[in-house]
Amino acid sequence: MGARPSRRRLPADSPMALDALPPELLVQVLSHVPPRALITRCRPVCRAWRDVVDGPTVWLLQLARDRSAEGRALYAVAQRCPPNSEDEEEFPLCALARYCLRAPLGRNLIFNSCGEQGFRGWEVEHGGNGWAVEKNITLVPGAPSQTCFVTSFEWCFKRQLVDLVMEGVWQELLDSAQIEICVADWWGARENCGCIYRLRVRLLDVYENEVVKFSASPNPVLQWTERGCRQVSHVFTNFGKGIRYVSFEQGIYLKSWNKEEAEAESDPSVSQSNRGEQHTPILSTPIFSSLPLCR
Repeated sequence: MGARPSRRRLPADSPMALDALPPELLVQVLSHVPPRALITRCRPVCRAWRDVVDGPTVWLLQLARDRSAEGRALYAVAQRCPPNSEDEEEFPLCALARYCLRAPLGRNLIFNSCGEQGFRGWEVEHGGNGWAVEKNITLVPGAPSQTCFVTSFEWCFKRQLVDLVMEGVWQELLDSAQIEICVADWWGARENCGCIYRLRVRLLDVYENEVVKFSASPNPVLQWTERGCRQVSHVFTNFGKGIRYVSFEQGIYLKSWNKEEAEAESDPSVSQSNRGEQHTPILSTPIFSSLPLCR
């Protein structure tokens, strides 16, 4: 019998491992991974991947893919005002990584803005029966939580300190004159009581020294005159270099014929925006505690 030719199956080509990619290709591949997965899943793989994640290039590529007007403006500012690598020893992640992970522009930077976690994150000073957190009487569409802060009779104060750098805005971006800080607060009283409202917002440097301040003392709400919410807002522009913190402080004084029924509400906010060439806001990062909540 004639010998049959053997048909040995040739081994299939094994796929190339990602760690065998040249560094420039590895950066391109990893730039398509979502920021949180890039930090938590990819960074621990090996030293080469860690170096890519810790460097600025992979994050700049992520910024460059946002082709909206806001994204293009931010990418241009990031190229003109890159983070100082010497300042990154204070944080576990590079500045651009923190930005992509935290996405601070256009986001409410006040923690626990509606009181869904009680008073966590707030310094409070109680007057009368003190502050409280209650469910909204009426549904507020778009609110992050259907709860709100309410006060009782006499002065009640509430304060929160926002660290802009920890929230993801690198210092050179803050110093670039391309950032606006937008502040807003909603407040109001029940129909059967009047109230006096005060707001003070201070921009502080790294040592928490005051650089710029905004204060508001609107006309009081008189008893039996109105039922609803008012808004106070302000935009900080051209505030100079060195800003690191925003101190948001508010106080409400209620006066009612019945101390057990006196109640007022407040919803503060602070944000940042990236300014365009015509000094119009392109990106916004609010700092606020909640949306309007009215009784």
